[in-house]
Amino acid sequence: MKTIYPAIVHNEDDGLWIEFPDLPGCYTQGDDIEELLNNAEEALGAFLAVKMDYAEKIPKASKIEDIKTSETKTYISTDINKYHKDTKAVKKMISIPAWLVNEAEKEKLSLSKVLQEALKEKLGIA
Repeated sequence: MKTIYPAIVHNEDDGLWIEFPDLPGCYTQGDDIEELLNNAEEALGAFLAVKMDYAEKIPKASKIEDIKTSETKTYISTDINKYHKDTKAVKKMISIPAWLVNEAEKEKLSLSKVLQEALKEKLGIA
């Protein structure tokens, strides 16, 4: 789910930092503008993903022109799905040859855990 929020960029002697007026506590920093904007996308996505995990209300984004500041204003875009993972367990019916199940049981392997690990490896997910 793509989302966009306005942000305020602060340029101080020791570096740059950015805040999201609609999201108190959501801010990040960077040594240069490229690092700052990359960090801002991640901070925004992670902040909103946590709100979703805890079923908290996600504030509506303000219009950038309604934000009163002498600092630089910009929009930051992020894809919340990149940071939000639904960790609820889901049962799936699968077929495994009996001999393979027997071998796994002899080794006291959890088929669920092995399948999860194999899927993550196959999908390149850490």
